[in-house]
This record gives sequence, structure tokens and C-alpha cells, in this order.
Amino acid sequence: MESSILTLMIFFPLAGMVAVFCLPSQAKDLIRWTAFAFTLPAFFLGIWLYQNFDTTTTALQFVVNVPWIESFNIRYFVGVDGVSISMVLLTAFLCPICILASWNIERAEKGYFALFLLLDTAMTGVFCAMDFFLFFIFWELMLLPMYFLIGIWGGPRREYAAIKFFLYTMLGSALMLVCMLVFYFQAGAIEGVGYTFDLTQLPAVAQHFQTEPLLFGFSLPQIMWLALFINFAVKIPAFPFHTWLPDAHVEAPTAISVILAGVLLKMGTYGILRVNYPLLPAETFFFAPYCLAALGAWNIVYGAFCALSQCFTEPKDLKKLVAYSSISHMGYVMLGMASFTPQGINGAVLQMFNHGTITAMLFLIVGVIYDRAHHRRIDGFGGLASVMPVYTGVMGLAFFAAMGLPGLSAFISEVLCLLGAWHAYKIPTLLGALTVIITASYLLWTIQQMFLGQPREEYADMHLSEINTRELCMLVPLGAIVVILGFYPHAVLDLLDVSLQGLNEVVLSASTSSSPDAAAVALR
Repeated sequence: MESSILTLMIFFPLAGMVAVFCLPSQAKDLIRWTAFAFTLPAFFLGIWLYQNFDTTTTALQFVVNVPWIESFNIRYFVGVDGVSISMVLLTAFLCPICILASWNIERAEKGYFALFLLLDTAMTGVFCAMDFFLFFIFWELMLLPMYFLIGIWGGPRREYAAIKFFLYTMLGSALMLVCMLVFYFQAGAIEGVGYTFDLTQLPAVAQHFQTEPLLFGFSLPQIMWLALFINFAVKIPAFPFHTWLPDAHVEAPTAISVILAGVLLKMGTYGILRVNYPLLPAETFFFAPYCLAALGAWNIVYGAFCALSQCFTEPKDLKKLVAYSSISHMGYVMLGMASFTPQGINGAVLQMFNHGTITAMLFLIVGVIYDRAHHRRIDGFGGLASVMPVYTGVMGLAFFAAMGLPGLSAFISEVLCLLGAWHAYKIPTLLGALTVIITASYLLWTIQQMFLGQPREEYADMHLSEINTRELCMLVPLGAIVVILGFYPHAVLDLLDVSLQGLNEVVLSASTSSSPDAAAVALR
């Protein structure tokens, strides 16, 4: 059981995809229930994984490492540690919820649910893969279903949004492919190592790279770090690689927006932790003030003001507001990662998990009201509190969690990021802390516009019904996690701590042999 649990979690949805394709297209309800059923095993296996994960070691657990393509020494190597387990659990938790959120899909249901199950396999595979080639395969596999899920089942500008997402992601993937091959051939030139894509062996390979300036004063390892960072920054998305996100979110179906914000954005920061940090630790320390701390602070401020602009510019799109808020909140992750402190890096990964649950709530809530009113204009609502009181309460919880209200999950993770970053990056930390005011402004304004005041007369014609049982089944579990982690964050922090401290020490040890970073001083 232990040796196969990750393989089952990865490939059970893929088996579901085959099962869905075997069903008749007319059996729409059967297709939906089959897709839902094939996401549940990963969820229950995730509970078992959580209960049996050893939090006292940095070693990989539940490992499977067998030959795959022997002629190139490519292996099927999967495992989890404290860096990845929270993301595996988040994916397993969100996918059944997203299937429920897709119940209203009424066009080409077989294709939609089959592609979603393929996406589930790819996402879980990324977080479990410990062979660089296998990691790349799963990373690319995500692109195919996401492109079609947006391009076929999205909104009026779905083709534009899908192509933009595709091109941005392919650009980053091409850079990662080149870096992966450089590592592979460098490993082959080292006696006693040989050609390998093993992510646990490649850190030793990186020590053999030439450090002389190669291009614009940067050495080969530094160029590779920047190339890998651009690939992962597209997914975060970090400025200026963010412009695909609002379009993709606005045009994507509700469930796909949830996956985009809840899981795919985290793959960017996870990739930096999994690849850049251990493989190129000295370069990570060198570039962190520029690419993580400074850009992270800019993301926080820029994303918040872009979200605020939705309150004043037409159309006042609720979904776009939530999309820009995701850019802002991912900035806290980058800032925490750059701190190289226990508080900062733990807060960063905890924020990845917390943001995944909170933003999932927000996009699901947008989908609930869109299904009834068939628009997302903030100024097109008003007085909803008296028409849909339960819906109002759920949305209030999600909005206050997004604000970082004490007692809810985002508060502790954002505070940890800021506490960890303060000693090294005072100006970015102050910017991040002050931006909380902007975040509260656009969220409170949205609540006022949509829920307070007198109900509109046209609501009588819209027949706005209260949130239903299926929708509550999607939102209540997410709300429960937001509240529980607000009071007991150690439920996730204990999974992360030992592995993240080990990773942090790798970077700090590598930094001792490099010269002091002037950029870190400049940002103090």
C-alpha cells in the first residue's frame, strides 16, 4: 500500500478518463457521477497520506523509483516530502469539489470531464515527480487539457484567452527544457555520476558548472537559474509575466478558474522550491532580493491596485477583481521564500495552501451568482443580503479570509511571511503590510455594493434562488478549513517544517561561499 499510494493518486483519475470515454454521450448524469467517483479515491488516499506522513524527517516518503526509459536513464521516480505534501493534499481536496462545480456543464460533457480528469493526473504528477524528465512530462501534460477546457467551454473570448495561456506557458517550458538537458549532459560528463534526470542527484552536478561570466556578465548557472525562474514565474504569475491570468480567469468556466488559482499558480512557487533552490542554491541566494523579494512586493502592490481598479472602471467585473487579488496574494509567497528564515519559508508554503482554499471559495462564489444572474458586474447587484442571506454569509467568510482577518487561515500565513522577511527586506515588507489596507478597501467596497442596501426590483424577474445543497457541499468544506487553520495552523505547518528548514539550510550553506549580496543591503 505505502509503495503504491502516490501512483494510485496520480493515475486513478487517468483511469477515470478512460471510463468516461467509454460511456455513451447521452448518459450525461452518469458521466458526471463517474468523473466525481474517480476523484474520490485520491481524496481518501490523501487522508491516509496525511495521517501516515512522518513529520520528523527530510527524507522522501512513499517512494517508487523504477526504470522507465532505460536507454536514457529516465526513471519513474515519485515521492513526497514536506515541500510537496501540502500541494498533493490540496489537489486531492479541490478536484472533487471542482467536479461538483462543473455540474452545470451542458455541452460536450464527455470531453469536458475526461479532460478534467487528465488535468487531475498531470497536477498530482507534478507535485510527486522526482525525476526531472518525469516532472517535465507532467508539467507539459497540464497544458493540453487546460488549453481545451478554456478554449472550448470558456466565455466569449475563450479562444484568445486559451491561446495566450498556451503561448506564455510554452515559452517557459522551452526554457525549462533547455536547462533540463544542460543538467543531463553535464551529469554525463562527470565520472561516477553518469547521465541522469534524478532531482536528488542533480544538486551535486550543479557544482561542476563553469562559473566564469558567459553572457552579460552572468555565469552559466546564473543564466540557467533565470531561465528556470521565468518558466515558474509565468505560472505564479509574477510581474511582468502575469497578463495571461486575468483573461484566462474571466473566460474560464468556474471549476477551471478554481484549478487555475487554487493549484496551477502554486506550481510556479513550488517549482522554484523544488528545482531552483536545491539545484542552484548559491544562485538562488544571489537572485532572491531581485526576483523574489522585490518582484514579490511589486506583485502585492500591483495586484491589489489592479483589483481596486475594478471598483471604478467599466465593466466592474467581480471575477477579474478576484483574479487580480490572486496576483497580489501570491506576492506574499515570493516575499516569504526570499527571506531564508524559518518563519518566512514556512509562511510561504502555508500561504500557498491557504490561498488555494480561499481563492477556490471566491471563484466558486462568483460562479454561484453568475449561474443565477448571468452577469458578474459588481454594480449590477445590491441588497443581496436580504435575498440570499446564506450565500451572503458564505461570501462574507471568504472575503474576510482574503483580507487576512485574524482567526482565519490567511492571517497567520501572511504574518509569517512578513515576520520572516522583515530582517532582510524592510522596504518590501512595509509595502506588503501596508497593502492590506488596499485589499480591505476593494473587498469591503464589493460587499457594500453587492449585499447592502435595498434589493433591486429586477431581482423579482431574475428569480434569484438561495444557494443550494450541491453548492454548499462545495463551499462548506473549504470554509471549515479556512476556520480550522485560522486557529490551528500547525495542522499544515507540522508537515512542512523539517523539510523546509533542510532546504533553507542548503541555500544558506551555499551562500557562505559567495560574496555578500549588495541587493539585499539595498532593499533593507
